[in-house]
Amino acid sequence: MTSIYDAIKKDHDRHRELLDSIAETSGDSAERKSAWDEFYHDVKSHAAAEEETFYSTLMSETWGQDSARHSVHEHEQMDEIMEELRETDMSSSAWLTRFKVLKHDYEHHMDEEEDEVFTRAKKVIGEQDNDAFGDKFLKRKAKEGKLIEEKRKDALED
Repeated sequence: MTSIYDAIKKDHDRHRELLDSIAETSGDSAERKSAWDEFYHDVKSHAAAEEETFYSTLMSETWGQDSARHSVHEHEQMDEIMEELRETDMSSSAWLTRFKVLKHDYEHHMDEEEDEVFTRAKKVIGEQDNDAFGDKFLKRKAKEGKLIEEKRKDALED
């Protein structure tokens, strides 16, 4: 079994790799498209699963409410940038400029979660529950992965 912290960290490590890979590509290349597609879909499912399994639990603590709200707000901001990028020509300078903002913001977000939120969360999700929460997160992430396009379509209709 995988602990909640290991599951999130594993995703973060992959997301960092993808961000670096995308940053090293140029234009509308197949390599950039492939890395972006993986990044887009994995981050979308990761964020939704994280909010529903990890942050919803942290909200049971007073300090967790602000922390969870802050992280969810960052998810929303990054989601907006990701949608902008999805609609922008990858070969344009505007795409690269926006991508650099996303990369910076998301790297900050991941570092903050791993350095600050995990430390405090371990007081709420103790060692005895790590694996159960990890399993719940991974199952929810898989489910969310299948809903990305449907949720995107609903958001566009709003």
